[in-house]
Amino acid sequence: MRKNSILVGTVCLIIALFCFSVLDATNKYLMTSVPLVMVMWFRYATHSVISASFLMPKKRRVLFRTKRVYLQILRGALLLLSSFLAFLSLQRMPVAEFAAISMLTPLFVMLLSHFLLKEPVSWFGNLCVGGALVGAVILVRPGGNLHGWDAAFPLVMSVSNSLYQTLTSYLSRTEDPMTMNLFTGWVGFVVTSLFVAFNWDSDMSTNFWLLMCLSGLAGTLGHYLLIVGFSKAPANRLAPYLYLQVAFSWFTGWVVFGYNPQGMDLFGIVLICFFGVASAYWGKPKKPQTP
Repeated sequence: MRKNSILVGTVCLIIALFCFSVLDATNKYLMTSVPLVMVMWFRYATHSVISASFLMPKKRRVLFRTKRVYLQILRGALLLLSSFLAFLSLQRMPVAEFAAISMLTPLFVMLLSHFLLKEPVSWFGNLCVGGALVGAVILVRPGGNLHGWDAAFPLVMSVSNSLYQTLTSYLSRTEDPMTMNLFTGWVGFVVTSLFVAFNWDSDMSTNFWLLMCLSGLAGTLGHYLLIVGFSKAPANRLAPYLYLQVAFSWFTGWVVFGYNPQGMDLFGIVLICFFGVASAYWGKPKKPQTP
């Protein structure tokens, strides 16, 4: 693979991660005045409309062809559940801490891939998962920024997102990525449309409508650049850069809310990022040498 291609993939991934941090900070601010379901619906509606507008003229009926329609729907439902839990988490905790806990997802994916897809995992990879979980426990500890069952939301979100990504890896072996992307957006759009009418608030200022548009655009652009990034560069070269999202979320959380993690919260974030990057660099098992 050419160096230029890897560079393009890396730049696309970094911009995508910044878009996701903007998405999280914007959604957290929106949910102080806008119903959660309405924010989710607008985010999925924007993603669905933009994706269909670009893909339908090129793919047409081929876009809807799939041999695993039930798994496609399940995949979309898992992402919707992850989004819902992410929104609940953002209502209850700072953006930087949320981003750090969400970074457990690549580590959980490694374990799920081992048990479900029979992919090997090294002892060091398992150690990194354990170390990152210690960091997560520190963030959701009693007396921290979360209270009671609120601590379960970001952890369950990471598990749900891990199942989503593992299923994505499984389906990508036989399914068209564009078809997968279409199902991803439209499952969430259809389900949230069933509830948005009961949670609609039209009495919002122009600024809030603009922020809703920013949320939808940031999410759509982020997912598009994520796909482009991983199509241009191998996953093992990009994996360490995923943890830049924590730094971006730290920055957007400081800009929007004036919050900086300190003390034990900062220690927990550092642990998750350290073991996550270590796993990305050295956690994969060595290939057996051929005689």
